[in-house]
Amino acid sequence: MSQVVVGRIVRPHGLRGEVVVEVRTDDPETRFRPGAEYSTKNGPMKAVTVRWHQGRPMIGFEGVTDRNKSETLRGILLSVDIADEELEPEDDEFHDAFLIGLTVVDKEAGEVGTVSRIDHGAAYETLVVKRKGQTPALIPFVADMVDEVDAEAGVIKVDLPPGLLEL
Repeated sequence: MSQVVVGRIVRPHGLRGEVVVEVRTDDPETRFRPGAEYSTKNGPMKAVTVRWHQGRPMIGFEGVTDRNKSETLRGILLSVDIADEELEPEDDEFHDAFLIGLTVVDKEAGEVGTVSRIDHGAAYETLVVKRKGQTPALIPFVADMVDEVDAEAGVIKVDLPPGLLEL
């Protein structure tokens, strides 16, 4: 079993203690449901209610009944135990935990940096790549830009359009 981050609490929503969660999983419907339990730096948390708004889950947690309590949860990472075999990639599919920590290497620019997280968008995922002394690079995880994911070598080989790293 591995602890995998599936979301981050962004902010409170409303007066009854609900929070908006940033999704960091490729299976949000499974990970965010009433009764789901999460590990956090503050101890375990259990989802009582889950509803979706603009592609993000709004979760009410057990024991969090007002805005003041939900305000203290800002920035907390929500983790779950996932069986290691679930993390194994299939064909062109990669779980977030599999990609985080890999080094991104561009055909022209050379080493770009290390994948620190994956942002899930409506159209595609984005690799957030930590670079030394610079703002993180945002690289769309799409076939036009990603040539190869070589887990054994710990590398993601990319072919980026000119100017992407300057954005």
